[in-house]
Amino acid sequence: MIRSFAIAAGVFLFAACSPQQSAEGAPAAAAAETAVHPVSGLAVVPLTVSDGKKVHRFRVEVAATPLDQAKGLMFRTEMGPNEGMIFPRDGYSQASFWMKNTPLPLDIIFIGTDGRISNIAANTVPYSLESVTSDGLASAVLELNAGRAAELGIVPGNKVEW
Repeated sequence: MIRSFAIAAGVFLFAACSPQQSAEGAPAAAAAETAVHPVSGLAVVPLTVSDGKKVHRFRVEVAATPLDQAKGLMFRTEMGPNEGMIFPRDGYSQASFWMKNTPLPLDIIFIGTDGRISNIAANTVPYSLESVTSDGLASAVLELNAGRAAELGIVPGNKVEW
């Protein structure tokens, strides 16, 4: 019993003194910028949109899996002004989105293969089954609150990084 306690105590002390790591194995300092959204449970990362002069900063949920991407912002009733969701895409293809089961009006921002905005479907209609598509190939899609892109002057050609 004492030996088991000593081994357990040694393991605890070793673990307590080791650098903290994220779930992906990255040191905690690197993972500090990544958080988890309290509603979706998705990772939240910093994202910037810039035109070379102005930089707009957001904290976005990452819809990384096919299941997360299929759900997206469905059923969500609120999102902060500097929040959004990014949909990274495997490979490069034309992207198509709809608003099924989505009560929030959104700006759907299509990001081309060069990391720049190719087009914006502004002020999409909640619950609409009408598809909105990218003008060409899309490496990712960013969703923000409706009107936010126009309010900040975000336009095609702006660079998106996350």
